[in-house]
Amino acid sequence: MIRRLTLLLTLLLAGPAAAQLGSGPNMIRPELVVEHAARPGQPVDLAIVMHTTPGWHGYWQNPGDAGLPMQVQWTLPPGWSVAALRYPVPSKLLVADIVNYVFQIDYAVLTRLTVPAGASGGTIAASLHYLACTDEVCVPQAAQVSLDLASAGGASDPRFDGWRQALPRPLASPARWQVRGNRIEIGIPLPASVAVPTPYLFPATDGPIDYGAVQGFRRAGDMLIASLAPRRPATGAIDGVLADGSGRGFAFHAVPGAVPAGGEAMGERAGVSLNAIWAALLGALVGGMLLNLMPCVFPVLALKALHLARGGASEGEARREALAYAAGSVAGTAGLGGLLLAIRAGGSAAGWAFQLQDPRTILLLLLLTAAIAMNLARLFELPTLGGSARTGGGFATGLLAAFIATPCAGPFLGVALGTALLLPAWGGMLVFALLGFGLALPFIAIAFIPALRNRLPRPGAWMSKLQRILAVPMALTALACLWLLWRQAGQEGLLVGLAAVALLGALLWWIGRRQHRGLAVGLAPLGGLALIAIAAALVLPRAGVAGSRARAIDAWSEPKVAAALAAGHPVLVDFTADWCLSCKVNQAAAIDRDEVRAAFKTRGVTVLTGDWTDGDPAITRFLEAHGRAGVPYYLWLAPGKPPEELPQVLTPGMLITRATTR
Repeated sequence: MIRRLTLLLTLLLAGPAAAQLGSGPNMIRPELVVEHAARPGQPVDLAIVMHTTPGWHGYWQNPGDAGLPMQVQWTLPPGWSVAALRYPVPSKLLVADIVNYVFQIDYAVLTRLTVPAGASGGTIAASLHYLACTDEVCVPQAAQVSLDLASAGGASDPRFDGWRQALPRPLASPARWQVRGNRIEIGIPLPASVAVPTPYLFPATDGPIDYGAVQGFRRAGDMLIASLAPRRPATGAIDGVLADGSGRGFAFHAVPGAVPAGGEAMGERAGVSLNAIWAALLGALVGGMLLNLMPCVFPVLALKALHLARGGASEGEARREALAYAAGSVAGTAGLGGLLLAIRAGGSAAGWAFQLQDPRTILLLLLLTAAIAMNLARLFELPTLGGSARTGGGFATGLLAAFIATPCAGPFLGVALGTALLLPAWGGMLVFALLGFGLALPFIAIAFIPALRNRLPRPGAWMSKLQRILAVPMALTALACLWLLWRQAGQEGLLVGLAAVALLGALLWWIGRRQHRGLAVGLAPLGGLALIAIAAALVLPRAGVAGSRARAIDAWSEPKVAAALAAGHPVLVDFTADWCLSCKVNQAAAIDRDEVRAAFKTRGVTVLTGDWTDGDPAITRFLEAHGRAGVPYYLWLAPGKPPEELPQVLTPGMLITRATTR
């Protein structure tokens, strides 16, 4: 700190310009902006936008060898509160061998304002004290900013999306640091598929790291290790941001612990980022194709069976419909992926299938699957599913397929989707789009390869029988949704779901009766369907019971894993969710088998369950740290051995072999 103050004093007294500019206009002009109109009881993002004059720079939360961080004193109405400031990723500026962590262009510091329930507008203000510097002089700046929330517009400010993208992305599991020789080494959990071409570590607080020393980096699997010169002895946790050289960064929290000694030295390797993107794209494409075979997408198989049976269409019609289906599938997965990236950019921990952690989404899925089952049972005719639709129906079917086909991450998708969350936004969106394209690829192959299309059976009476047979698994899927609704929203949620399905069934029965008599239905039923869905969603309990129920004794936590390993017991960690069908299949077919339980009991295997049904943030962060974006995810840990990731399709033999191998 003495060195920093000495350097700062030198800059402040660099010449008469300092005194002259100190009383002049601010060289960095702040502005207070709210994302949208504040709603009582709900948080809203605020931004302190710092408009810089060319040639001048402001400082990060840790300014480096010189400079001071911005000080903010808030004036708020009673009961209102703001969270900690969130800074974008800084850049390194070297001036006369002095390391500065700065912003040389306009930047935004974000925070979150909480407005208490019952509040009716108000004015917030902040008193700011900060430094504006050039390469030769620093000038203390002071400013007052305020905002009347009562007059703030209701439209969302689109600039916030870009400002959130500039924030470092939080990593899930803690990093670890240790002293090795005369260096401090920090092991940061970051999947090997994530390229960091030109890494640089920014310590978040003034501490043991020598800012001016050369930083070394190496890779050890999914661990990126920074080797840093110490400035003074390190104690406690070390926080910071790992920047990749392109403006993107990853925020970490490092605690004392063992750091791998080996690894591959890192330098500037052209094409690594591109290779990581290609690997993720290929994984998404192949994983999307295999998703057609996963048990969690059996409802989609029912839709496809009818779709593939549409004989008699011309080659042009078949191709147009297949392309429309593919467009809908791509739009669905890309839309979900884009929403996920936006949620994460806002600072929330979320993973793939995040939408299923909200009981209102389960309610919508319940109504959709119930309607599909009723359509397959010939209770009414819906062109999109019944076989007579063309382009519009194909797109809608693809969109629906994407929505109900992506709760679980099948083979190849775990790594691909995990990488997508750490890639730049455009790379992540490509991965999500390729997932939808892979899901639709069988349709495209049949439509564009005559030899495959000619092998399809011709339309006939068998189609009606097949529809009724496929109505059974679809009805079972609807029952599973009711069970999920009960798990997430309790008995009240179950009653709401039953009532909504009953009303839906009555309305669809009435529509079917008119269709069978050759009468027009019109658009009125669509309004009725929407009314049922909206009314049910409004009365559905917001807080689920799953998150409030007592944690089981076998619930996963990192201390429990460490305790079991210390006692000499192998550990199987099962990350699962109630809405993940493939998780349930693995549970019944492999984990909960008598022979597996017997082998586990003999060896003393500890089975811990990470329940992600309600989107537990700790599990989300752990999955992300291991390059995963969804469940199922299985880890086998044995004392004295490195963790082993198990496949996403388990067999009893696979588990018994590991339990009996010393």
